[in-house]
Amino acid sequence: MSDFDLHAPEGANKKKRIVGRGSSSGRGTTAGRGNKGQQSRSGGKTYVGFEGGQMPLYRRIAKRGFSNYWFRKDYEVFNLSDIETRFQDGETVNKESLILKGLLKKASALVKVLGDGDLTKKLTVSVDKVSASAKEKIEKAGGTVVLGAE
Repeated sequence: MSDFDLHAPEGANKKKRIVGRGSSSGRGTTAGRGNKGQQSRSGGKTYVGFEGGQMPLYRRIAKRGFSNYWFRKDYEVFNLSDIETRFQDGETVNKESLILKGLLKKASALVKVLGDGDLTKKLTVSVDKVSASAKEKIEKAGGTVVLGAE
């Protein structure tokens, strides 16, 4: 057997089932849709939450209160342990440097640094938010914290 004898495992490639092409095809007449009813009709779909005409649950239950969902701010969180391993002494920790190191995916994301882990390097941290414990550890190591400025 050669190294280039590539083929799909048995049963992986199935023939497409063609329906509604006459009774002799085995999938004629109702074409696998059953007999009568909404699902057998063309365009016979219902929306999510449809309960057969009964008032849907999401409309029966009263909408009350305030939701902060639309106003929340999601932060990408980094611990000092992550920063300690990826950054050298004297470097600046900001969105651009986090993207270059492969820690941050989007430049538009908000960044917060948390104080889990120890920091031994003198770093300039310029992010959107820093926890109190992280700020204390950064300044103890001789670094500086700049909030909100890039």
